[in-house]
Amino acid sequence: SISGPKNSDYLAGTVSSRFVDRLPEKIRPFAHLMRLDKPTGTWLLLLPCWWGIGMSTTAGSLPSLTLMALFGIGAVMMRSAGCIVNDIWDRRFDRNVERTRLRPLASKQIDLTEAVALLGTLLGFSLLVLIQFDLNSIILGSSSLFLVASYPSFKRFTYWPQLILGMTFNWGTLLGWSVNTGGMMYITAVLPLYMAGICWTLIYDTIYAHQDKMHDLSLGLKSTALKFGSKTSQYLNGFTGLMTASLISTGIVTDQTWPFYLSIGIMTAGLIRINRQLDVDSVQSCARAFRQNTQIGWILLLGIITGTLLKPSIDCDNDCDDVNNPVTEL
Repeated sequence: SISGPKNSDYLAGTVSSRFVDRLPEKIRPFAHLMRLDKPTGTWLLLLPCWWGIGMSTTAGSLPSLTLMALFGIGAVMMRSAGCIVNDIWDRRFDRNVERTRLRPLASKQIDLTEAVALLGTLLGFSLLVLIQFDLNSIILGSSSLFLVASYPSFKRFTYWPQLILGMTFNWGTLLGWSVNTGGMMYITAVLPLYMAGICWTLIYDTIYAHQDKMHDLSLGLKSTALKFGSKTSQYLNGFTGLMTASLISTGIVTDQTWPFYLSIGIMTAGLIRINRQLDVDSVQSCARAFRQNTQIGWILLLGIITGTLLKPSIDCDNDCDDVNNPVTEL
């Protein structure tokens, strides 16, 4: 169940940790820098990409496994790159926070030059994935780099860095849709889906930020956890409502079928339950709730794929594209 402590992501994290721990000692710090031992963030980045692919797949069809695999590779590369950028920005702060003081850069297991070299390598591999796509999608994907590079700075001057992270982490929703349609975007469908992802990130990353709120306060850093304080539960429920409404809007515009709406109902109930059981003053409770959000993304993905598969197939002998609805180029 969603509330179970030994969920699949927890087990995946355990497997990943064991894998990293068995790597040669000289390689291990680089794997930790890439967060290969902590897969939750990769899933949270990848699932919105797959949402975009699934929602833009031709009615009555399954999404392309090749395309999903390419995005899977890209998500691992870009999530790792984002973590390195974050650690470069925060290496001096991380040394003063219990949860992060042993990160490779903060603990000086890796120097800045080595971190930058690894970052360049990861971005190079990410580029190799990106150039497999059409020109419009390449431009769209490249335009996210500003958000990736600048996100860590926002916690220094705004209480809403989680909003910027939401815009960054869910860019793959737009890119997945674009790649799957050859650079064409159905704006009234994809933008609400993107907004739903942003709301989701505001939920799980606010929960995540509560783990470090006292350290952030002492270091002068800002977050929605500090902004919302004792009203966090009300805000999380509000974002849950906005996420639900955005998804319903996307479903209506794209003529989705009942499995999609069923998944929204299960997802909403799951988020409400997670929020209700959350103790924002408990690091363990916040960590568990954060991991449980991965299951929320999987539930929605299953609804998108099955809902699209059950749509009546479209006869494209006439003037239509390979997507469910008329589209507008972004």
